Amino acid sequence: MDHRQLLMNELKKWHKDYNPELHMVRRPFSTPGYHTTLKEVTFTHPTLAAFIYALGLLDSEEGAYKERASDILRKGISLQDQNRENSTFGIWSWFLEEPLTMMAPPDWNWADFCGKRLVLAEQRHGNRLSEDLREQIRLAVFCACDAIMKRNVGPSYTNIAIMGAFVTLIAGEVYGVDRYVDYGLERLRKFSEYTHELGTFQEFNSPTYTVVAIQELSSIHTSTKLPEAKRLSADMLDVAWRMIAEHYHVPTAQWSGPHSRSYSTVMTDSVRSFLQMACGDDTFSLQAEDPFVYSLDWYGNHIECPPAYRSAFVDTNGGEYSQVIHKDPQGKAINIATTYKDERISLGTFSKDVMWNQRRNLLAYAQNGDSFTYVHLRFLHDGYDYSSAVFTSRQDGADILFGIGFCTNGGDTHIGLDLIDGTLEAADLRLRFEIGGSLDGVEARLTEDKEAVNVKLDGAAQAMHAAVLFASFDGEKPHWETVRDGEKWYVDYIVYAGKKKRFDFRSMQEALLVLAFRLSSEETAPLKASAVRLGPEMGVEGEARDVFAGSGDPQVYATYETIGGSLLHLTLPLKPAEKQQMLQ
Repeated sequence: MDHRQLLMNELKKWHKDYNPELHMVRRPFSTPGYHTTLKEVTFTHPTLAAFIYALGLLDSEEGAYKERASDILRKGISLQDQNRENSTFGIWSWFLEEPLTMMAPPDWNWADFCGKRLVLAEQRHGNRLSEDLREQIRLAVFCACDAIMKRNVGPSYTNIAIMGAFVTLIAGEVYGVDRYVDYGLERLRKFSEYTHELGTFQEFNSPTYTVVAIQELSSIHTSTKLPEAKRLSADMLDVAWRMIAEHYHVPTAQWSGPHSRSYSTVMTDSVRSFLQMACGDDTFSLQAEDPFVYSLDWYGNHIECPPAYRSAFVDTNGGEYSQVIHKDPQGKAINIATTYKDERISLGTFSKDVMWNQRRNLLAYAQNGDSFTYVHLRFLHDGYDYSSAVFTSRQDGADILFGIGFCTNGGDTHIGLDLIDGTLEAADLRLRFEIGGSLDGVEARLTEDKEAVNVKLDGAAQAMHAAVLFASFDGEKPHWETVRDGEKWYVDYIVYAGKKKRFDFRSMQEALLVLAFRLSSEETAPLKASAVRLGPEMGVEGEARDVFAGSGDPQVYATYETIGGSLLHLTLPLKPAEKQQMLQ
């Protein structure tokens, strides 16, 4: 793979968006829905894109680009808050059009993201830059390092834990500042210890952030001269590549769930290109030459999939993988990720998590001819994923028993930026199985009793089955609805739809959905599953009585017999509760 030629080709695409008057790169406006307050904006000039472009120009080592790169770096540095009295000291806003004072809230990660490119500009190309610009870079890097150290994120914030270690460690090496070296190396040690204790990254199996983690760990391994940092980064790279190898599903060419953070349910060309680049193009092809997507961040960074894991991208072997990704202070597993793969499907779940729009708590891929169909479970508040809905599940192979409960103090659209006060105004609340990818042969139908739904996923062999075992939500009468909307099928269990209404989760006595789910052949017999309400006044008998064990709070006990004959069971609270309690 000719990285030099790929770099030059990619730079040509960036050149057309360069604004020589502003010394910035223009990009179509996009937002995940938080931090920025900009609205009804078509284009912006992002600070991070400017630094990435400037470093790419310098990496080309073309003399004609040095002046442009220098102009961009000066402009970008001028947008950093370098006033130590401010809470936003050391960081940048996302966009030229939106100062830090407008953001709600500012994104402190930008000290890490932007600081990294400045450190690399000095390390790789400092001797080609003017002394006054190098001094501006040095000051900006020191401000970013001090902001990173003051914030001091823990090892659970995977990509930022690594990136902050890179910025401080490499800045310390480049500028000879021992306190930065010491901090960066210790941060890398803590991340390694935390990861080994957990057995994986806290940001588990994220197609977006696992790629970022590999880039950042590779950057450390490529850029540092310290043997310990090289050893630690190599060790953590092995963890990352093993996680990808376990989840790549060859029959559908997709990255199996569950995903802790994801921005696209379908694997993007950029992720597929990254895997192709890291595995090499001399053995197999994951991504066609066109549209191969090259990132400027890959240049000068030695990124390589270990040979031991490359077979995972060609082998169709199945299996089931289970990994603890969160523990309580006593070391008890709270959240377990499970992934099942065979020659046609992959299915993944978390055992306990919120329904944030970046989570993929239940995610399936099924082969459909030469393509694939996916199933993604969501819970929507007025059409957007509701972060205070809590998913709890048990999975065995292609069978899942799950419940959706509700917390009183979680987030609405985000897990932490727009917390509810126990109440919610809504015109629509629904559980949704979003079905996308190839829709050839996809067809949804309700059972006669309208309590279950069957969905053909490929017109022949594979189907999704979902049955409601228990549903109660503040006196509402939930019901199924299926509709095809363009390139997707929506199989919805509608909890409420009507005029805007205030729901008070603090006073609500019952708010819980329990369902059984299976991926199998269309001819599978009806799901053998049931649920019973438990309470001190209900005189429950047998196993349900043992499960209830005299608790004073109403609960629901559900069981589900899998294809293999094993029994899945769940006990879930009926009443909403605080988020911390719901996630135990």
